[in-house]
Amino acid sequence: MELFKDKYTPALVDRTADQLRQFYPQLQTQQFRELIFAEGWETLEFKARIRRITEALTQVLPADYEEALHIIGQAAPQLRGVEFLFIPDFIEVNGLAPDRYELSMKYLALVTPYSSSEFAVRPFIQRYPLQTIKQLMEWTESSDEHIRRLASEGSRPRLPWGAKLGEFIADPTPVLPILHALRQDSSLYVRKSVANHLNDISKDHADLVLDLAQSWHGQHPHTDWIIRHASRSLLKKGHPAALSLFGYNKQEAVDIENLKLERDTIATGEELHFSFDVVNTSGEPQMLRIEYEIGYMKANGKQAPKRFKCSDRMYAEGRTQVATKQSFKLITTRKFYAGLHTLTIFVNGQETQTASFVLEVD
Repeated sequence: MELFKDKYTPALVDRTADQLRQFYPQLQTQQFRELIFAEGWETLEFKARIRRITEALTQVLPADYEEALHIIGQAAPQLRGVEFLFIPDFIEVNGLAPDRYELSMKYLALVTPYSSSEFAVRPFIQRYPLQTIKQLMEWTESSDEHIRRLASEGSRPRLPWGAKLGEFIADPTPVLPILHALRQDSSLYVRKSVANHLNDISKDHADLVLDLAQSWHGQHPHTDWIIRHASRSLLKKGHPAALSLFGYNKQEAVDIENLKLERDTIATGEELHFSFDVVNTSGEPQMLRIEYEIGYMKANGKQAPKRFKCSDRMYAEGRTQVATKQSFKLITTRKFYAGLHTLTIFVNGQETQTASFVLEVD
């Protein structure tokens, strides 16, 4: 199982140097390698390795910031993917001075289609909030979906892997015009970012997001998709106003019966297969959001819940069997621990039946 940090091989570093040398033949590849793989490299995690490479780039590229950016900008189209996040990181590290601001904004936009600038733009937001929010608004009008997405993703208050933007956690109103400008965006890539941004906001300002969702609802299919996806945390929590907005009612005539696990013991790498019956005795079809929650065992012996969507549709009157599965394949973003786990079914945010199983870790 390859970790993100393991992408930084000598071959990738040499490839980076080769691309940069096309536009800056003076670059010393051996020096670049030695600076990166110096003492302590093996102990560094993903983001720390990005920063180590950034610092090495700073050493081997010209001291003149504009000249260095010109080289990076020319090489950027050949340095695509998450492993090249050190390209925008170079701008974050070297470009925060006031006299470098305009160049930094220009090149953050230029490189973001290749290695996203969503993390690198955040220190600029923190240091120059008014100026950078104005820049983000200008980016919402770009013809490039990557630049439009940067306006939303870069200003998310709780961007995963990114530093939290505390001021926007406390008061998100300064960034709402950015989201408003992108609410009907033609790109799903952009719409996902807007929805994720609003979902971030909903964790601290549920009523604000619900008010916005109600005012946007029905304006455009793209907008309706955004607000539905943006409300997922509120729906998971069973927030009454969110459920009502999307046609879910409090279920008093719907029951979950016969929750069955195919096996009560599984091992990492396997799948948990399970089934249950949805019994609708209301006399009419019901719109149901059905989710299941896995209570994962943690290292401290306690469980940490993680919710997954099972189905989201109209259920006819009577009994409907549902069968699905959850993978316990080893992944980089979750560490499994042996022990008792739980599976709980939720209907429209309300907890119903629970079953237990044991996970064995090889």
